Amino acid sequence: MNPEIMKLLGYLETLGVAHSAHIDTKDISFNPEFRKQCEQNVCGNYKKNWMCPPNVGDFAELKEKALQYKQGIVFQTVHQLEDSFDFEGMQEGMEEQNRILRTFLGWIEENSLITDFLSLGIGPCTVCSRCSILDGQECRLPDEAVASVESYGIDVTSLVKYYGIPYNNGINTVSYISLVLF
Repeated sequence: MNPEIMKLLGYLETLGVAHSAHIDTKDISFNPEFRKQCEQNVCGNYKKNWMCPPNVGDFAELKEKALQYKQGIVFQTVHQLEDSFDFEGMQEGMEEQNRILRTFLGWIEENSLITDFLSLGIGPCTVCSRCSILDGQECRLPDEAVASVESYGIDVTSLVKYYGIPYNNGINTVSYISLVLF
C-alpha cells in the first residue's frame, strides 16, 4: 500500500476510529432511494441546510462529482449507548464523528497530503451554528461545508461490508461513517 495512504490510515487510528479502509470509488454503490430518507425529514433539516437535500444538489450531479475522484478513505466510529433509545448518546456520537472528520481534514491540509478532495460526513452540515439558508443568504463557508454520505445517495452498508467493516457493532451501539474522496 502507498506510504501516503498508510499515513492517512495511521493518523485516523490515533484519533480513535474503530475501522478505516482505503477504497476505490468504483466500489461505491449509488442509489437515489437513499435520499428519500432525507426527504422524509426525520432529522428536521430537509430544505433547512445548504448541504442537505434538495439544496446540496441533484442526485445525478452529486454522483458525477463523487466519481471524479478515484479513491478515498472510509472510516467509522462506534459509540456505546445506554440503551437503544439513548438519543442523547446518538447525538454525542454524531458530534464526535464530525469532530474527528474535521480534525482529519485539518491534518490533511496542514501536511499537504491531499490537495483536491471531497469530504462527506453524517447528518446536516454543522460548520456554522446557524445555516445561512435560514436567513436567505448564500453559504458563508462553502469551502468548509460538509454534506452527508446519504445526501449523495451512497449505499453505506454495502460499501463498508465490501471493505470488511461491520455495519452493526453490537447491541446498544451506534456506528457512524465518514468518507473522504481524492
